Amino acid sequence: MSAHPADSRIYGHLWATPEARALFDDEGRTQSWLDILAALTRAQAALGVVPASAADTIGRYADVSLVDLDQVAFETRETGHSTLGLIRVLRRVLPESAREWVYYGATVQDITDTWTAIVMRAVGDMLVRDLSNVRDHALDLAQRYRTSPMCGRTHGQPGLPVTFGFKAAVWAAELDRTLCRIAEGRRRWEVVQLGGALGTMEFWGERALPLLDRFAAELGLGAPEIPWLTARDRVAEFVWVLAAGSATIAKIGNEVYQLQRPELGEVREASVRGTVGSITMPHKRNPELSEHLVTLSKVVRAQAGLAIEGMVCEHERDARSWKAEWALLPEACLAAAAAASLGDRMLAGLRVDESRMRRNLEAQRGYPMSEPVMRALASRLGKHTAHEIVYEAAMAGLERGDDFRTALRADPRLDVLGDAELDRLLDVDGALGAAPALVDRVLERTKR
Repeated sequence: MSAHPADSRIYGHLWATPEARALFDDEGRTQSWLDILAALTRAQAALGVVPASAADTIGRYADVSLVDLDQVAFETRETGHSTLGLIRVLRRVLPESAREWVYYGATVQDITDTWTAIVMRAVGDMLVRDLSNVRDHALDLAQRYRTSPMCGRTHGQPGLPVTFGFKAAVWAAELDRTLCRIAEGRRRWEVVQLGGALGTMEFWGERALPLLDRFAAELGLGAPEIPWLTARDRVAEFVWVLAAGSATIAKIGNEVYQLQRPELGEVREASVRGTVGSITMPHKRNPELSEHLVTLSKVVRAQAGLAIEGMVCEHERDARSWKAEWALLPEACLAAAAAASLGDRMLAGLRVDESRMRRNLEAQRGYPMSEPVMRALASRLGKHTAHEIVYEAAMAGLERGDDFRTALRADPRLDVLGDAELDRLLDVDGALGAAPALVDRVLERTKR
């Protein structure tokens, strides 16, 4: 029985990926904690803190299949402690010679925060892979539709012509910045926690700092300059990057959602045979992927606020902060992983209708070319005067139901523009500005 949609056999594919889910279920999390305990003991053995034989034994028994998780749950409830239940059960399965050396001098956050760093590394790897795919799909669209005109829109209304390649290049550049943020942040997030009772590492004496470095090396993580028991900025920054990245994917999803409305019909998601849009309206094809990307991002962004709240801690330990991360971090990671995976799928199958884009632009009857006309007039009359004239002519034409060319020719102040020049100014393909060149800049500067 599942109480969360991410764990549901019916709905889980919408809220998580199997790969991400495996990090957070009881088996995955407990195995990771056991791996951390084994790594700590190996590091301690290398420095003579514990016997090498004990480290070898603990390493062999650090296997979740040897641990009774039901008993771990019972002991956790009985003790009211986050990790003591696991330690008690592990000690029972260990040979007597190794029992006293497990969890030697460590505290709960040494294990759980190091696990958080491992999770951030694993999720980072997933996102780099999937977001790179989404970005590359956007780059391919930018290149293919570099000069394909469409109606640009501001405030939901027709503006100037742009190209679909320009729109896709904006997506690609933003996705690439998310990848840069992940790359830049990993050295800050992917670090172990090893502080002992209050972070001073007092238990290990003069071997404390060498132990910190060796423990980090055992796990392939960085060693922090100082333990971070109450410094939760690492987790907050990571979740913020997840939120920002998911928001970019949601923005792309929202644009696809809007552009595939039948009255626009400029793009559409790939249709999978057998997918049903409505039980009551058999004709419908709903925007399932693009719509759900917005939903997933809302979930991730909500966790970012909680993560920031966790930065306000008291003294040298405050469970109110880091225990909240046990709830928010899985939620953010699962939804972000699902968003990246579904975003990859959506853009990989996106269908673009260039002819519909052009028809929609032409349906505006020339008005989106008002800026080129104003620019040509500005060199003769001044920019602000040119704006007033074109504005008045356009508003009058819209009231009469005229097309833009007729509206301009009805105003004698625009007679300074000859017919040939006006035809050139009203040509859609000549009003794309630097859009194709800007696409080229993105393609040249983005490393795949």
